[in-house]
Order: sequence, then structure tokens, then C-alpha cells
Amino acid sequence: MCAAGEPPPGPPPSDLGSVAELGEFGLIARITAGRALPPGTVLGPGDDAAVLTAADGRVVVTTDVLVEGVHFRLDWSTPHQVGRKAVAANLADVAAMGAMPTALLVGLAMPGRTPVPTVDDLVAGMWEEAGQAGVGIVGGDVVSCTELVVSVTALGDLQGRAPVTRSGARPGDVLGLCGRLGWSAAGLAVLRRGLHAPLAVLDAHRVPQPPYRAGPQAAAAGATAMIDVSDGLLADAGHLAEASGVGIDIDSAAVPVASRLVEVAVAVGADARHWVFTGGEDHALLACFPAGVALPTGWTVLGMVRPGRGVTVDGRPYDLFPAGWEHFC
Repeated sequence: MCAAGEPPPGPPPSDLGSVAELGEFGLIARITAGRALPPGTVLGPGDDAAVLTAADGRVVVTTDVLVEGVHFRLDWSTPHQVGRKAVAANLADVAAMGAMPTALLVGLAMPGRTPVPTVDDLVAGMWEEAGQAGVGIVGGDVVSCTELVVSVTALGDLQGRAPVTRSGARPGDVLGLCGRLGWSAAGLAVLRRGLHAPLAVLDAHRVPQPPYRAGPQAAAAGATAMIDVSDGLLADAGHLAEASGVGIDIDSAAVPVASRLVEVAVAVGADARHWVFTGGEDHALLACFPAGVALPTGWTVLGMVRPGRGVTVDGRPYDLFPAGWEHFC
């Protein structure tokens, strides 16, 4: 275990060329060697399953799968960045339930020819991002595959509160946002054009910055519904509206559009506002709060919940499509 505030040591150096040479159990040992486990870990890696405490009596669980060529490209992102992104996407979902992250399980599938340094970099990114939320990897699996696949399961603790679901919004609630929008979409647009700058938007696409602590703070403040913005502002507001059986109207003037995004949009011939309204993978948090409730620090009011169905912008349907990310389209 590491001393408080001290970063965990990385895996031992190796001159092995590929994971096939290293072997399954050598790879597992390499992933976990010298790593500090999160509080509440009774039994960590090395047995048939991990054992964790669950003081609340309930456990929040979520899983995401990232596939090379679909969710990331190693000519666009380093393995370290992919590792951070995989963990961030899951921890954001835990936060969106109003929970504090407690632990991670990781499944890795890869070709046997994968260089060991690639896995070292990927796993280092995972541990780094996990450290941002005060958690660690307590178990998982590794298998052979034709391409790199990263599956992360995140666990969370509700700390005695009710989970904040998508279905609790009511007419009269205000819609709030914590985090940034449009940055990942801007970075993706730049990468698709074969450009290598500006780094601010490229890095936003490669490694999102979810506001992990904002979820539990929103829950404590009385949030009635909440969601991780992974598919885009309009799409995810739509998920809230559908689950709650309400309408949501967004005030376009209240939606922040960073000047940096405007500059990039002009340079590539795009619309920065469209990135902000429809771009996914920023992993901001969107939540509804009862009218009159003081929103926690860092939250901004974007609109209102009203009777009806669906999402409108300034009282009208959004007229540019697509309105957000959807698989299998």
C-alpha cells in the first residue's frame, strides 16, 4: 500500500515484447503489482472474486465497453488516454446516480501480439483516472481477442441517500448543468480533419473531465433526476424527459459556448453551438432540482421542466440533426 498522497508505483519494468510472451497470469500480476486498493476492499485481486464492504447495504453498479475502431483509435489517442477515458465514462455514471465511486473491475481483450508497453500505458491511465475519484481496480479478467476491447465496471456507494434516477423530474423543476459541453465533439471534428491542434479540444476528446463529486452534491441538495451527458445535451435531456414523463425546455442563452470552441468551429467550418447541443462524451452532469432550491457550487441553470413530452429549445424543436449520439444508426 502507498502512503497517503503518494502515487502508486507502476508495474515492474520488462523487456518482454508482447502479452503472449508475458502470459495471462503474468499480465494480471503486472496490472495489479504494487497498486493501492480503495478503502472498503476486504479482498482484492488474486482470488476467484474480490470482496468489498457495503456499509449502505446497496451497491450502484454500471458497465461500459470500449472497442478499438468504434470508441477509440490508437492513432488518435495514446493507450494511457484510452485507459483514462474508459474509467471516466463509468465513474461519471456512478456520479449521475448521486453515488460516490468505491471500486472498479476491468476486463481486457486484446491480440496476443499486443506490446507489453501498450498494456502498461493503458493500465497506468486507468489507475490514474481511478485515483482522481479515490478508487482503484479490485479485479477483472483478461482474454485474447482480434482487437483491443476495454470493459470497465464501476461500483458506487449511495451513502444512505436514495438513488437519483432519470424518472424523478416534475413540472416546475429547474434543469441544471455541471461540467462542460461540446469540447469532445470539437476535438473529434479536428481529428477527423487530420489536424493536430489545438490540444485543448483534442485532449478533451481523448480524456473527458467528469465532475465526479458534483453528483453526490446534487443528490444532497435535493436533485429529483440526473443523467451523465454521454450522448449530448439534447439527447440526454430527452432521456430525462422520457423517463419522467415530462417536457424540458432549454434556454439557449443560458447554455455556455466557450470562445475557444467558437474559434475552432470557424477554423473547421462548423457550428460551435451544434457541438454544445448535440456533442457527446464530455460526461458533464445534467440534473433537475425543485424550484427554489439553491444549486450547488458549479451548477448552472439551463432551463425548466414543464408538462408535456420531449425537449425544446426556446420553446421550439431543435431544427438541426442529428440531435445526439445513438448506437446502431
